[in-house]
Order: sequence, then C-alpha cells, then structure tokens
Amino acid sequence: MSGAKQRADGGEASRRRGPGGLAEQRRALPDQPGVYLFRDGRGQVIYVGKAKSIRKRVASHFSKAQVPSSPGHAEMVATVENIECVVVSSEAEALLAEQSFIKQYRPRFNIRLRDDKSYPFIGISLDEDFPRVYFTRERHRPGRAYFGPYSSAKRVRSTLDVLAKVFMYRSCTGPEPGRRSGSPCLDYYIKRCEAPCVGYVSKDDYRHSIDGVIDFLSGRFRTIERDLEQRMRAASAALEYEQATLERNRLRAVRSVMERQRVARESIGTLDAVAVAVEGADANAQVFQVRDGVLSDRHSFYLSNETERGLDEVAEEFMLQYYGGPTQIPALIVVQRELADRIVLAEALARRRGGPVELRAAERGDKHRILELAHHNALLALQTERLHEERRHQRRAQALEGLQVALGLDAVPMRIECFDISNLGGTHTVASMVVFEGGAPKRSDYRRFQIRSVEGSDDYASMAEVLSRRFAQWERQADFSPHDSSHDASFAALPSLVVIDGGKGQLAAGLGPLAGFRERGVAVVSLAKRIEEVFLPGRRAPLVLDHSTPELQLLQRVRDEAHRFAITHHRSRRDRAMTGSLLDDLPGVGPARKRALLTHFGSPESVAAASREELQAVPGLPAKLARDIHARLHRTG
Repeated sequence: MSGAKQRADGGEASRRRGPGGLAEQRRALPDQPGVYLFRDGRGQVIYVGKAKSIRKRVASHFSKAQVPSSPGHAEMVATVENIECVVVSSEAEALLAEQSFIKQYRPRFNIRLRDDKSYPFIGISLDEDFPRVYFTRERHRPGRAYFGPYSSAKRVRSTLDVLAKVFMYRSCTGPEPGRRSGSPCLDYYIKRCEAPCVGYVSKDDYRHSIDGVIDFLSGRFRTIERDLEQRMRAASAALEYEQATLERNRLRAVRSVMERQRVARESIGTLDAVAVAVEGADANAQVFQVRDGVLSDRHSFYLSNETERGLDEVAEEFMLQYYGGPTQIPALIVVQRELADRIVLAEALARRRGGPVELRAAERGDKHRILELAHHNALLALQTERLHEERRHQRRAQALEGLQVALGLDAVPMRIECFDISNLGGTHTVASMVVFEGGAPKRSDYRRFQIRSVEGSDDYASMAEVLSRRFAQWERQADFSPHDSSHDASFAALPSLVVIDGGKGQLAAGLGPLAGFRERGVAVVSLAKRIEEVFLPGRRAPLVLDHSTPELQLLQRVRDEAHRFAITHHRSRRDRAMTGSLLDDLPGVGPARKRALLTHFGSPESVAAASREELQAVPGLPAKLARDIHARLHRTG
C-alpha cells in the first residue's frame, strides 16, 4: 500500500465536539482517491471507507445526515469526532487499504460477520515430514496450507472423515507420527492410516497422499478420479487384489461425493458464485464453490449492516473480507447485477490472487442458475434467522415479564447483574460479574475481581467486598464523561436487578454494600442452587418457582454464566501460580517449551517426577536441554 497518511484533525481544537472542528477537518481532506477513518471521542475507529475523492465522499456522509437516513447512519455521523485519511494511487489500492484498516480496527459501523466468531478451516502441516490434516480456527502459521473458511464445524469434520477414508493420512498429533509405545494405532488396522510411525509407508508415498488431499480440497476431482482409477487397474494387473479393492473403494467414495454434489456440466469448470441478500441492518452472503461442475462446498455468512448500506456495498465489502485470508480465489467469480463497479473490485482481487480474476454477472445458463440458487439460499437464511430471532425475543420478553411478577418488581428488569465467588481452599479467591440485558448476555460488560481484603475461605466477606467495590465504581463513574478514557460503561450503568449466587447468608452479606443501589430502586435477590430457592430481603421463607417457568430458567442461565465466568478466572490464576512456581525458572524453558512439557506430561508434578530419558523423549526438546532440566529439578528438589 503506497500513499501518505494525512491527519485532518486540526490540532487540539478538533478534539472538542462541534461543527466548526469537523468542518475544518473536512475542508482539509484531499480531492484524491484513498481511505478515510472516522474516530469517536475516545479515539476509537468507528468506520472505515474508501473513495475516488475522499473529500466528496466524506461530505456525502454529512449531507445524508440532513435528510432521513438509517438510524445506524445517523448515529455514526453524530458520533464522529475526528477524521483521518490515507491517500493512495488508485481505486483498487483504496479497496485493499480499506480492508486492511477494517481488519486492524474492526469498526462498529462497517460490514462485519454478525456473530464475530472464528470460522473453522482445514489445516495441513506442510512444514512437517509427515504432514497432518486437521481441524483449526487459526490460519497464521508459516509452512501451513489452509482451506476454508467453512460455515460450520460439522461440515469440516464430515469432510475430514471422507478425506481420511480416501487418503489415509495420520490422525496422531504432534510434529512426529506415532505413540510412545512405538506400535501402530487402531487407525492402521481399520485402513485409516498407513502407519508412517513404524515405516510402513515412505515419506514420498505419504506426501503423494497429502497432494491428493490438497487436490480434493482445491476441487480437482477429475484429477483424483483418474489417479485412483489408474492405481486400481495397475494393482489389479499386478494381481494385488487387496490393494486394488482398497483403491476401488476410494474411487467409489470420491465418485459418490461428485455425483451427490453435481450441480452443472463438467464444462462449467471452476468458479465461485457469490450472492447477497439485504434486509435493513441484517444481511446474508452465500458462497457456492463449484469445481469441475461439482458443488464442492457452500458457505453461509450472517453480516451486520448497522448503517443499512445497499446490496452493492455489502457484497463488495464482504468479498474483500472473504477473499482476504488464505481462501483460494478462483479465476471466475459469478456475482449479482447490482454489483456495479466490478472492474475495480476484480483488479483488487487479482492483486491478491497474483493472476487475472473475472467478475461476471451471469444472465443465463448454468452459471445464472447457480447464482440464483445462491441468492435464494441467502433470502431463505435471512427469513429463517428472522423467525428464530422473533421467537428468541418473545421468549426473553416472557421470561422478563414473569420475573417482574414473581419478584414483585415495579418494572421489567432490563439489566440483570449476577455475582459469584470462586476459590479452592481459600486460595486465589476471585469474583465475577456478568450482565444480561433484555434477557441476553452482554459480554462486553462482564467484569472480574480479585479479592483483596479477605484471607482464607470466607464467601460472605468476599461477596461483601465485591459488591462494595461495584457500588463504589458506580459512584466513581459519575465523575467521568462518556468520552473520558476512565469511563467504564458497565460500571456506570445502574442495574435493574442484582442476583447473588448463594443462599440467605450471601444475600445478607450483600444488602449492606448495596444499600445505595436499593435506595435507587435496584432489586437484590440471591439464588441457592440446591433446590433453586430465591431469597428476597425481608422475607423469611424463600420463593420457590416451578422449574418449567421461563423466569426461573432465566435466573438459572444468569447464575450459571456467572459461575462459569468466575471459575474460568480462578483456574487461570491457579494454573499460572502452579506452573510459575515450578517451570518458569527452568533454564531455556520459555512459553512454548512450557506448553510442550505440560502437554506431554499433563502436570508440573509429572514433569518434576520424570526421568532423564522421559524428558529427552519430549517432542521438540533438545537432549542437552532435557538433561539440564533434569539436573536442575533434582538439584533443587
């Protein structure tokens, strides 16, 4: 990416919200192609855009604010405090620069995968003598080939199951094949592995199988079919009937996949069909990967479109994100007619591919039929998701209304906070605060606490400390504006209901620290796990709700989430303490070797008890270092 970054911030004055400051910044923007970044008052990038003319494109955002626009766009414009830009030499380079910034900053108002999860890939460890083929969600290691992303983990595992039957690669983990016993595993005896661990297959023959896996995942089905057929006939001619039967079964498996997924004639070749459906702030993108006329895979992605941008912009930004990773870019991509500026996008994708890319709006024939099928699936996915969302919203509303009635609250408890304590024998005591808004988790507002003033195992005192700190934080946030760096939106929010994990004793411990909240109308209850009793202040007998009621199920979800969040934090602190006391001071042992030792032996105690020979058998651990570790452990005891 060439071009110089130009800060159009106008100094300290521009950091103060006001039309004058922004107008001054906008006037300073260049009339050239490039990328612009909108920042809010806290300096966070909230939107990244590209343009032929940065000045004109930014001006269009603010002129749109004067006429009716989407709520998301109006909110974005109202939030802008600062504008920066990067000038580049062409529109294609602006597209690539835009995606680079989106990947770096993950702005709220750009098109993004709505669930924001890591999609699964199939990885191949080509940096190892006998490569593994494995499920993964990471895609950054050098020397590895990655295929995907796939739309679901189930699809990845079903694909790996077919690959294992056909190509018989090893399933063992670690850079070297085999087990510590030195004998083949069950996979060898059920014809799922050729046992490279004991030398039953050469390195070259094993690599040939891995090349077949790569061909399969790349969609070169005809190449695999011809190769398997030749090997079957050769084995039969050499009277190696067992091997011929094995090759025949592999050939049948590949042909079964091809016939089951055939969507067009073989002459259609290799292409991707990308279709997008947009409804308000929601969108869905479907990618149909066709290889040799076979639908090798179909991916469905839900997108967040808060500014309610049009189909062409959503499709363009999605394609740049989708083809921005290790995904293979085909020479032909079939797209919808609404994607008007196809030339610039094709040029940007060609730079990533290292070869020509054609974006074609198919009007007839098999290509048009496949694109229509992808578009129909995108519309269907949006409709199905909307129905599911309506049902979820209805269930949440029913649970909140039931909770209001059951607890005698004045209003529906829109914000519920739950607190839990976690310790083991009084050590590493921690607490969690989880937040549900509108009956759904709001993970950005979760908080963790380390207990400071309590020694030993005293859940009542620990709960009192945490709740005191929670109320003190709420009071402290009144001193900060929302744009202040010390402002914490979670602590600044006033809850409707506070749930304490525990019984009557935990509730009593929390009433004093939360007196300030209670004076402001915040309800406080505790939930005991034994028979799910709800304890309320001033009421001797607990409230017992029917287990089938949505209000109790909501309380259980909130309590269980607080317990999970607390115990995860406790385990991480405990594990750091355990490993730190034993392994951190060993010579030549950094984070990677510490993980290797713990993976191999299972615990720090097992590392300490290991013999010199057992330490030398750890994969990736040099023999001299293993001897030094053994000497150090036994010298210090």
